Amino acid sequence: MSRSQLQDSIERWLFHENYSFKESKTEEDVFRFIIKGLGAYKIPIEIFEPKKQSGVIVLGGKIFLQNRHTARFLKLNEEEQQKFKNSVKDFCDSIRTVHRIFREDGKVVVGAYVVLDNVERFTQQIMLDAINQVLDMSEKTSRFIMKTF
Repeated sequence: MSRSQLQDSIERWLFHENYSFKESKTEEDVFRFIIKGLGAYKIPIEIFEPKKQSGVIVLGGKIFLQNRHTARFLKLNEEEQQKFKNSVKDFCDSIRTVHRIFREDGKVVVGAYVVLDNVERFTQQIMLDAINQVLDMSEKTSRFIMKTF
């Protein structure tokens, strides 16, 4: 399978900026790079192109709820879980963040995402700005969850 020019460019830019990253193989994505924990909260940032959305690049930060928060969330009934999800949704909407709440490796995870769909004009600076935007949104979301849950 040949690598796309976009994938090669992103890998080169990450290397050039001295990010510590790895490539991850998934069935859902053309490619996926994971930048090891960034910022004060050590949030991993993922950059990927979904197979179902060719030409779209998604950057996302994963906020893993702490063990005590995950345990608390799992003890909630369906209505209480929905209330938590709604509060996270409202917060993410207030900071204009695309988000998703899901389970991974037994933990509850909140993903904060930026979607770039104009890849014809995709540059290193656009990617760096998007990484910083995802990191900022992820840290704000993490602080919100710690304070409110």
